[in-house]
Amino acid sequence: MTYAPSSAPPFGRALCAMITPFTEEGALDLDGAQRLADRLVREGCDGLVLSGTTGESPTTSDAEKAALVRAVREAVGDRAALVAGVGTADTRHTVELTLEAEKAGADGVLVVTPYYSRPPQDALEAHFREVADASGLPVMLYDIPGRTGTRIEPDTMVRLAGHPRIVAVKDCSYDFLGTQKVLSRTELAYYAGCDEHILALYAVGAAGYVSTVANVAPARLRAILDAFDAGDTATAARLQRRATPLIEAMMSAGLPGTVTAKALLTHLGHPAGPVRPPLRPADEDTVSSLREAYDTLTSHGARH
Repeated sequence: MTYAPSSAPPFGRALCAMITPFTEEGALDLDGAQRLADRLVREGCDGLVLSGTTGESPTTSDAEKAALVRAVREAVGDRAALVAGVGTADTRHTVELTLEAEKAGADGVLVVTPYYSRPPQDALEAHFREVADASGLPVMLYDIPGRTGTRIEPDTMVRLAGHPRIVAVKDCSYDFLGTQKVLSRTELAYYAGCDEHILALYAVGAAGYVSTVANVAPARLRAILDAFDAGDTATAARLQRRATPLIEAMMSAGLPGTVTAKALLTHLGHPAGPVRPPLRPADEDTVSSLREAYDTLTSHGARH
């Protein structure tokens, strides 16, 4: 028996939260972005999320964000969905970025909860509705209270699900019960935004994942979903467990995933470049730990 998620995946199932490659001088590396995007799609990604947290959106300009979408669209064509991160702390600015992403060729936008100002739930709802009303693009809400300081509460999610262009959620809430409540009451397509939750959320009806670890191991994570879809839940669980040391090394070692992903990509010879300040590169001990975790995962054969 095969598995079908309860929500249709509007942007595919296996999405990578792609890093933004820079040159050694710190400029946007569009050629590197095109080569990285092409590799990620060839190795199993259905979609790419650009200019999100992992894509260093706080330190890229509006023009760079639009240029990145255009370049990646040229590289991948219609082989993958492109979701552009447009979230800011300012509703007006977020609307402007949404319109620019639409012009640049994005298939959807990722809209994070406005940060720092900590708006109440009614203000959050109004913010997301204004952004969704501004363009023809479908919207993926980004719930990550650990960074923004504000949760999109389940009841707010349920109300927002009634908007025709609010179709998906990148879930970094760490509230498994709250997520299941929304899944049971709406048709929103949930994407695990924390790699350790890929299988757990998928098993209760999520659409897939938006993964930072997929920058370095796209086929390994895609294999988890493929095994579950084929009805082989034991293999899916084994593959999730097998990926755990790399997930922990990249996402729970005290450094942002951007830093660890770029360090490992550089080691593997893929486009990455430096991070922009205030982020700093990983030290040698961290890089050594990342290499060890990656080598352990990839020593287990091509996909299993």
